[in-house]
Amino acid sequence: MAATETLTAERILEATEEVLRRYGPAKATVVDVARVLGVSHGSVYRHFRTKAALREAVTERWLSRTETALAELTASPDRPAPEKLHAWFAHLFEAKRHKAGDDPELFATYNVLIDENSGVVEQHIGVLIDQVRSIVERAPGRRSSPPRPGRDGPRALRRDLPLPRPGLRAGVAAPTIETEFEAVVGLLLRGLRA
Repeated sequence: MAATETLTAERILEATEEVLRRYGPAKATVVDVARVLGVSHGSVYRHFRTKAALREAVTERWLSRTETALAELTASPDRPAPEKLHAWFAHLFEAKRHKAGDDPELFATYNVLIDENSGVVEQHIGVLIDQVRSIVERAPGRRSSPPRPGRDGPRALRRDLPLPRPGLRAGVAAPTIETEFEAVVGLLLRGLRA
């Protein structure tokens, strides 16, 4: 890092992503991040109090990229709800699939946070549920409400939706995964039309 550059949380997060990709979540340290930035590890700790807080911030940043793209799709007024919902699930499916295959170290960090029951993961799932609810609630002729996050939403999202499950990278590459995805999304859409 150049001497005139200010150390910001954003720069630390960029460096942390780089370190996580290089070493993975088990071996990456705050000292490694500080070394990439050319600062002391104490400087990093001034922005993020613990290694866990830093790892959560990186994961939140990583997941928010998908959330942002899906929010744009959710807000677009030019598609009927079933078509929009299919496109939303397809985009999420591909994003998760690519993250598992193209960014395995950050995907591993996501898995670690799931194992730790991180609030970042629950927040991400809540955002996804709210986006689906928004699409469904705008559908003409809608008769019932989608799951509520506080009650059964996160469990239903994890259990029933065709998303690559953390830790199951082999399943993401299965030759039948697209067929399975279309079958489950088709079932959901038929249920909404009924």
